[in-house]
Amino acid sequence: MKRGGRFKVGLWKPDFCAAHLLLDFIRLLAQTVIMKLILIPHNVTLTKAIEDHIMVRIDKLEHFDRLAINARVTLEHDTTKAPARAFKCSMRLCVPGPDLFAEDCEVDLYAAIDVVTKKIEQQIRKRQNKHKARKHTLASRTKRTRQEAEI
Repeated sequence: MKRGGRFKVGLWKPDFCAAHLLLDFIRLLAQTVIMKLILIPHNVTLTKAIEDHIMVRIDKLEHFDRLAINARVTLEHDTTKAPARAFKCSMRLCVPGPDLFAEDCEVDLYAAIDVVTKKIEQQIRKRQNKHKARKHTLASRTKRTRQEAEI
């Protein structure tokens, strides 16, 4: 406020109250989906390092698709197979619609986890790009009809 050439210092009163802001924050938290992680080791000792590695990879996947419900990771060690395919990792990501599934066999368990995560990530990207392309096609079709109607 300006009064007589000088500025009057006053308190700023917001148009909304803090309770309204708090309720919006609670509503935002209610919309957040928490992903459940299920780890199933077969002939593999589940160490804290392996569990942390899987958690980092799942968090990366959760960044791509926030609507994921749960992730089921199966780790297997098969001594009867060739050493190049000894460790197997399979992952099923439950999302609205068809579930995403990938599996891979590698020499190292960490490498198998990384490859499976990349496969699931590619599936998520493909799914999102299909959705975007479908929306884009509809928008471009309506734009074309509007332009034709003006001519």
